[in-house]
Amino acid sequence: MLFDFSDYAQLLPLVTNSLIAAALLGLMGGLVGIFVMNRDSSFAVHGISELSFAGAAIALLIGMDVVLGSVIGSVVAAALIGVLGARAKDRNSIIAVLMPFGLGIGILALSLYEGRASNKFGLLTGQIIAVDQPALAWLAGISLFVILALVFIWRPLQFASLDPDVARARGVATGKLGFAFLILLGLAVAASVQVVGALLVLSLLVTPAAAALRVTSSPKLAPVLSVVFALTSAVGGILLAIGGGLPVSPYITTVSFVIYLVCRGVAMAKTRAARASVSKAVAA
Repeated sequence: MLFDFSDYAQLLPLVTNSLIAAALLGLMGGLVGIFVMNRDSSFAVHGISELSFAGAAIALLIGMDVVLGSVIGSVVAAALIGVLGARAKDRNSIIAVLMPFGLGIGILALSLYEGRASNKFGLLTGQIIAVDQPALAWLAGISLFVILALVFIWRPLQFASLDPDVARARGVATGKLGFAFLILLGLAVAASVQVVGALLVLSLLVTPAAAALRVTSSPKLAPVLSVVFALTSAVGGILLAIGGGLPVSPYITTVSFVIYLVCRGVAMAKTRAARASVSKAVAA
């Protein structure tokens, strides 16, 4: 059977921490994702996740807290991208250099780790029951910090993201805002890696926002839809994974991708309807 929910009531309490973490990550990821899309930073998410994976793998190897290792790796990556990649062309090349380096260091650390194989696999693809109380406290702290920081800088960051030249001309510190956002993005990546793994973090930090921006350009509605889509993907994926017996990440990524396909279909239907309306008006 593809799904078996016969023991669902007994299994659900085992993933309570993961569900809480998923809700926090959905809220944070949906908000961060809007700026990732508006700033064309999807590639940066992937680059940071590789260093986050390396930090977590090294922490696992030396017996340090895995979440702390992931945070250190992510923040270092975000800082390097922010300092060395001031221009878009430089930024992409820096990210392209960091990605294989981080992945290589992470794989080396995992190859030297002699503990449970599930711990190794979980860093790449996530684990449904990996979020214990200390990890949940870390994730809650990171998520709340990122959310509050985003709320504080929302309006100038949105201005700088949508029209950086005009924002710079009006005295907005676009460089400092960009660096601050990269640090927040690094923290968001580090938190997300604990649930969906380093390889599939884009499903929480990019896909929901991409889906939302397909159906609306409203600066108020888009973040709301992005959060709803991210929450549905994260929490819904875990609820499905309970009965599926597979790592949680395939379910989260599948739900997220289906939402994106539906939104893309809605956008195409709206475009066709608008064209048909224009054609009728011209013909009349």
